[in-house]
Amino acid sequence: MTTEEIRFTKNTIPEVPGILTSSDVLATGHAIAEVQRHDGMIPWFVGGHCDPWNHVEAAMALTVCGLVDQAVDAYRWLAGRQHSDGSWFNYYQGDAVKDPRLDTNVCAYLAAGAWHHHLITGDVEFLGELWPTIEKGIDFILRWQQPDGSVLWSLDSSGRPEGYALLTGSSSIYHSMRCAVAIAECLAKDRPDWELAAGRLGHAVAHHPGAFAPKVEFAMDWYYPMLSGALEGEAGRLRLAEGWSTFVMEGLGVRCVSTGDWVTAAETAECVLTLDALGMHGPALDLFTAGQNLRLPDGSYWTGMVYPDEETFPKHERTTYTFAAMVLAADALSSTTPAAGLFRGETLPAALDLAEPHCGNATEGCTVADL
Repeated sequence: MTTEEIRFTKNTIPEVPGILTSSDVLATGHAIAEVQRHDGMIPWFVGGHCDPWNHVEAAMALTVCGLVDQAVDAYRWLAGRQHSDGSWFNYYQGDAVKDPRLDTNVCAYLAAGAWHHHLITGDVEFLGELWPTIEKGIDFILRWQQPDGSVLWSLDSSGRPEGYALLTGSSSIYHSMRCAVAIAECLAKDRPDWELAAGRLGHAVAHHPGAFAPKVEFAMDWYYPMLSGALEGEAGRLRLAEGWSTFVMEGLGVRCVSTGDWVTAAETAECVLTLDALGMHGPALDLFTAGQNLRLPDGSYWTGMVYPDEETFPKHERTTYTFAAMVLAADALSSTTPAAGLFRGETLPAALDLAEPHCGNATEGCTVADL
């Protein structure tokens, strides 16, 4: 470790006392950097594919760990591969395209990453460099916003839109759009349409479960409305409590799906972020501690573990997005960097809750009970 890394670690890298030291977290950041290609791409693992959403998540963790040059390289790689309509392909394999689907959620997440990077570095110039890419990406997404406020989840390889929205994807888009509004305000850009569109989307996520394809077996559909900030306070805590026994294996972590005892480190870390966003710091720490069952001595994490056999699944797989989620959770729990509260809604403009006309007097026909 260089003298500069020692200084940065001591002063600014997250530490979760009794669970992870700053050096532990930095080791996880380096585990991501070791997989990053020379051109800036961050695949899931060496020789694996890359998708823009998880690529951004990994870049965010690099920034948290002070590996800023590597994060900048990652964002520039992504900007250089944007299509003229503002989209990206779903999966890249090296220099080739592995999956040509266009996922709207994937195309939104750069805004969250760019705002996160700016909060930590204060680099307005780089934020301005990314602005045209962010603007085209958000405008692409909003072409697929539906009358009920939801956003269609993808376009197939021939460019035909799928006929439905996904709750997890739309929730993440909502958070990304709030970050995009923050960026626009920071750069003195005028995009009030984004704020209105985000208000419509947030309302759909919080109050209209019927707007989304049922994927109730997935843990992400359980916690993402709260992680995104669309469902807050007592309503959010109630939803979390109702799904807790279904998705959480006490002392082990969060199931990816309710139909099997497969705990994944990324879902566990994201659920930690969700608990933190809801002000539930104690349970968040407990769950974060459980997630360290999947940590390896070099700072990496197994993607998942099947119990009671304690077999890794996918077999022996360790993924950069998994490492990244743990770094972001450590930052949130320790409130170390200026971006630690991003998923708590800190630094983001006040959210609008815009009911569609068919909702009547703002709440008629709206419910959180079925979420």
